[in-house]
Amino acid sequence: MKTISTCASLRRLCFLPAATVLLAASLATAQQRPPAVPLIAHNPYFSIWSMADRLTDQNTKHWTGTPQPIAGLARIDGKTYRFMGAEPRGVPAMEQTSLQVTPTHTIYTFQADQITLTVSFFTPALPKDLDVLSRPVTYLTLSASGQGNHDLCLLIDVNPVIAVDTPDEAVTWGRSRVQGMTVLNVGSRDQRLLNRPGDNLRVDWGYFHLAVPDADQAQTIESSDAMSSFVTTGALPASDDMDMPLMPRAHAAHLAVELPMGKPSATPTTHHVLLSYTEEYNIEYLGRKLRPYWQRNNMTVQQMLAEAESQYTSLEQRGTAFDRELTADLEKAGGPAYAQLAILAYRQTLAAHGLSADADGTPMLFPKEDFSNGCISTVDVLYPSSPFFLFFNPALLQAQLKPVLEYAALPRWKWPFAPHDLGTYPLANGQVYGGGEVTEVNQMPVEESGNMLIMAAAMANEMGNWQFIRQYWPQFTQWAEYLRQKGLDPANQLSTDDFAGHLAHNANLSIKAIEGLSAYALMARGLGKPDVAAEYSRAASEMAAKWQTMAIDGDHYKLAFDKSGTWSQKYNLVWDQILGLHLFPARVRQTEVAFYLRHLNKYGLPLDSRKDYTKLDWELWTATLADKPLPGTPDPFAAFMAPIGRWINEGPSRVPLTDWYDTITGRQMAFQARSVVGGVYIKMLADKTLAAKWRNRAEP
Repeated sequence: MKTISTCASLRRLCFLPAATVLLAASLATAQQRPPAVPLIAHNPYFSIWSMADRLTDQNTKHWTGTPQPIAGLARIDGKTYRFMGAEPRGVPAMEQTSLQVTPTHTIYTFQADQITLTVSFFTPALPKDLDVLSRPVTYLTLSASGQGNHDLCLLIDVNPVIAVDTPDEAVTWGRSRVQGMTVLNVGSRDQRLLNRPGDNLRVDWGYFHLAVPDADQAQTIESSDAMSSFVTTGALPASDDMDMPLMPRAHAAHLAVELPMGKPSATPTTHHVLLSYTEEYNIEYLGRKLRPYWQRNNMTVQQMLAEAESQYTSLEQRGTAFDRELTADLEKAGGPAYAQLAILAYRQTLAAHGLSADADGTPMLFPKEDFSNGCISTVDVLYPSSPFFLFFNPALLQAQLKPVLEYAALPRWKWPFAPHDLGTYPLANGQVYGGGEVTEVNQMPVEESGNMLIMAAAMANEMGNWQFIRQYWPQFTQWAEYLRQKGLDPANQLSTDDFAGHLAHNANLSIKAIEGLSAYALMARGLGKPDVAAEYSRAASEMAAKWQTMAIDGDHYKLAFDKSGTWSQKYNLVWDQILGLHLFPARVRQTEVAFYLRHLNKYGLPLDSRKDYTKLDWELWTATLADKPLPGTPDPFAAFMAPIGRWINEGPSRVPLTDWYDTITGRQMAFQARSVVGGVYIKMLADKTLAAKWRNRAEP
């Protein structure tokens, strides 16, 4: 892919509406070669990516890797080019000259025959505006400028497979009118709502919508021949296909729009369309179906699309300001490589969730454990992603904890420790992992109990409100007592790194238990229970002192208390600083960081001494343990980030960020598109000044 200067990038971005033009400071964090590029990123079902260097190298795909083609063609003076997708094969591709990925935008620039075309995908994922955040609309903006006297028209063609799990499912299609827009719709014939849980699945209930504003003077069609007709004649078929239902692989109608761009000049011509997917219900929770949050007041699809169109310009302005400000702060906190990583993690983190409304309209946020086992509301997935939500909007973390705590308070959950999950996405009807509600086999008692206590304390501390804690105090008390009895020297059990197998006497897991006890003491203090706070704070301090003696192994601390010559990332220690618990002396962090820096591989720091693989989220937690460098001395955080930055741009696995990869080869071990990458925002959360700024930042 051709590299272009920042100035050239800025000039080309000026072909977009003014609201989307990013300042040069923002452009400095250009994505050199992301492993995968987010195009549409809303939830586990409406999530489409480009997994190649160029947008024309492959067809667009669902995050699982299943093709969900959205094609883009440009016809210049009667000659057709591709700017999105690999089909039709015989049509040449425009030259891709730049790519910019920001927190809410993905912007490509192409050139051919003196025409410059800018293609922008904008998902207004603004974390404090839940109405906009939950709205399943991505704006696709196309802007062209040129020299000479060249005619240009564009085609966007959406394959109906976007609306089903597999191409052998029959679909139906149709068109609607919505307040100044033509809307093309496609969905499965059978519409079996929330029909099955699973991991490697696409949605097959609800409808995809391609909404085209009348002001664009576009032509729309629902035809399987749209692309071939455009390539050969420059026009769309004369009429819609009406023979349905059909399977997508059996020539079901595509949704297509032709956008006339006229004769682009130095003054750009710009059009946009709306890409949306709507479901009547998106989650089943404890036997009842929940509506998407945007529908909580019975808003119709028509009203939602009309409102989205009316807010297009203002949202572009807000999104651009958000991108500019966040990018600058990311670079300030961790440098360009860190900013690149955190930007790639931004939309991915949010898109791994379904945002629903409870019966009273309360937000409920449900993560899916993508390409792991498909579990919903996995507590040790909430935990690593929690820094993202604590930093941007702690109320969203509360919306994740609430369903887990409600479930744990039911008589059916009879264990003295916290649950692992609520089911398999999108059915949150009770734990399915390990022994579930039946046995303690393959449970994660210390792990999940510590996770819930730490997250709840951090959330209430950030919000400055402890009433949510009071509501579930019996559960927190039970889990704290469990950790006091079982946490210092954990028995043979799983931790969140369950792919590594069972481990007894896990030193890092012990840290989590100790920090969890102190977090409980913090909650007790917030609720005005000084005696309880003092008791558990004292217990945590005593355990921390014992830990240091049990774990020391010369110049580092052990993986397990009974295994000399081993080591592991002590990432759980990060909460000692962030929550101000001060259980462990600074030398523990400093000793570990110095040891880790001597064990960095080409693409990162191994998780522990057993294997060369690592976890991306934990690497950033570990790196955040490092002290700020003195002036003129090397920055240890930058040293941790250097191999990770290399991996982002060189790693061989072209998927949405994986969090489990080999630090020697860079290859993905498993997992992709998971919300746990939100854990990279731990660096921002640990910066008290930045955390306070973003906590108090109001959405315009």
